[in-house]
Parts: sequence; structure tokens; C-alpha cells
Amino acid sequence: MPMIPDQIDTPSVMIDVGVLDANIARMASAMHTRGVRLRPHAKTHKVLEIGARQLAAGAVGLTVATIGEAETFAAGGAANLFIAYPLWVDARRARRLRVLSEAAAIRVGVDSVEGAAEMGRNLGTGARNVSVLVEVDSGHHRSGARPADVVDIARAAADAGLLVEGAFTFPGHSYAPGMPQHALQDEDTALREASSRLRAAGFDVDELSGGSTPTALLGGGGAATELRPGVYVLGDAQQYELQRCALEDIALTVAATVVSRSAPAHARGRRVVVDSGSKILGSDRPAWATGYGRLLDEPAARIVALSEHHATIEWPDGAAMPAHGQRLRIVPNHVCLTMNLVDRVSVVRNGSVEDEWEVAARGQNS
Repeated sequence: MPMIPDQIDTPSVMIDVGVLDANIARMASAMHTRGVRLRPHAKTHKVLEIGARQLAAGAVGLTVATIGEAETFAAGGAANLFIAYPLWVDARRARRLRVLSEAAAIRVGVDSVEGAAEMGRNLGTGARNVSVLVEVDSGHHRSGARPADVVDIARAAADAGLLVEGAFTFPGHSYAPGMPQHALQDEDTALREASSRLRAAGFDVDELSGGSTPTALLGGGGAATELRPGVYVLGDAQQYELQRCALEDIALTVAATVVSRSAPAHARGRRVVVDSGSKILGSDRPAWATGYGRLLDEPAARIVALSEHHATIEWPDGAAMPAHGQRLRIVPNHVCLTMNLVDRVSVVRNGSVEDEWEVAARGQNS
């Protein structure tokens, strides 16, 4: 069992760089084999060094969630960025987009006539340097237009001076047991209908963008020209429970120390408490999840409660309980939250600290 390096204090985020690189290579190879462009979602890791590794492995660009994340990665050398969200581009955001478009090729999501018109109006002559994809709702029911409405939105964008390159969707309903294959089919149907409607209206459809980590490696009907998985690069407890990654694919863990434990035959049962709570693990727990995270080296254990600085773990019967002071590797439920809670991460290889990376886009929420 790889040990937590002695120089790491707890709680701390660790990334196993060997596992990280294997995850990057596996996804890049799968997309190359299928002839689909890979544009990983960098909001998962927010780290320039990881983004650079993904680009070096063949990614055509990076996906981000905000203008701030785009600014961070553009400053770090990323030359092609997609803000995969329907922005409301007021005058202030327009100024930032104009500056950003001088440093990188920028694509933005749009899902309404009003949003397209506002973006074009505030970008002014800068609109010609920003392209858009129309977001279509494929079943996640968060943002995105109905396929029947994509032509009106595309026309509004074009009238506003923006270059319409195609459509995109996020099959977010793939994040539930039994749903990845169904969500993949919904994604394919929505992209095909959006593409058909746009082409019939005279638009060139250069890009149909989709994808999520639960669906990316399932194949599919082939409508998507690019995919945007994010979590695959690090893995987390949600992906493990969804059977979309194995334990050996999990690159990120939180080093934690046992600070309390129940005595044998105690009324509280077989429980230990560690010094890593919601302020480093995040508090995300879908209704279907069996806990607030898992232990990489004891996957049958369950994190049953979180406070700000502590996690309570139910230890499985038959397994030796850890001693006071023992250090454990915890897998967060949702790795994107964990990466937004720390400033730096320790890069580990074969049980030794190799480097330290800044979480450069942490907190870039606007």
C-alpha cells in the first residue's frame, strides 16, 4: 500500500501523478480511436500543469465554466477555450471577453435570443472575435434550449455579429445509477435534431459538443464531434459508485489523520473520526450516494457524517480498525469541490512528493 509521504500534513490534497497521466492517456487514446475531438473540462482541476498535460496528449483545447477560468488558462498558455455555459454578457463581461479573445480563440455558450442579443450588443466590433455554440437541453433540465428553438437563437446570434459554429449539450443526468447509457442516447438525439434544424436553416455546423465523464467512454451514436469530460482526470467517489472508474483510476485523495475512535463494543459502533471535513472534502452527497466519500484503501468503509473539520467513518465488520494517529487516504465524493477548496496540491509519485501545484483558477467564479 503506498504510504502518505511524511512531509505531508493532514488534511492535504494529494495527486498521484502516475495515475493522473494514465487517465489522461487513456481518454486521449479513446477519443483518437473514435475520431472525436477531446476538450476536457478544466473546472475539475483548475491547475495549469494538468491542463498542459491534457493539451500535450492531444486535446484540441480546454473547456471552462467562467470567464475567470478562461482568463487564468489563457494566461497560462491555453490557446483555445470554450466557456460551456450560457453567459449573460453585460458591458463589464464584454470588456473582459474582448481582452481574452486577443489572447486565445474563445467560444461561448448561448441558449436564448435575449442572451445572444445582449452579448453581441455589448461586444460591439469585438463580436467577430467570439464564436458561439447554441446549448440544447438533452435531459439534464438545467440550462439549454429545446431543439425546436435553436434556429431562432442562432439567428439572433448571427444578427448580433457572432459566429455560430454549432450546438452543444451537457448530459448531466448521467450522474445517477443506471443513467449513463440513457443520457448518452438523449445527448445523441438532441445534438442530431439541433444539427438538422441548424443546417436546414442555412447554418454551417462545424461543432457538436457533448460529453460527461460517465458517458465519455461508452461510445454512442456518433453525433458529437467533440466531448468535454472533466472528472475522469482525477476520479472521485461518485464515479466509483457509478462504476465509471476503478479504485486504481483515482488520482486524487485527501490525506487525513485518525483523531478519535470508538472503543471496542462501544454503543456508537465501529466508528473513527478523522481531521478532514467539509472544508476540504466538500459536502456534496447525491441522494443515491452511500456516504460523503470513500477510503481508497478500505472501500467498504463509509463516511456517514461531516462537520467543517471532521469526518465520521463507519468501519466495516471484520476489518481491523485504524489506530489513533493513523493516516488514511480519503476519496471525496465530488472532486471538483475539493479542488476549489485548496490553494495548492501535493504531487506524489511512488509514495514521495515530487512537486507542488497551485490551483491557479481556484475561486474564479465570474
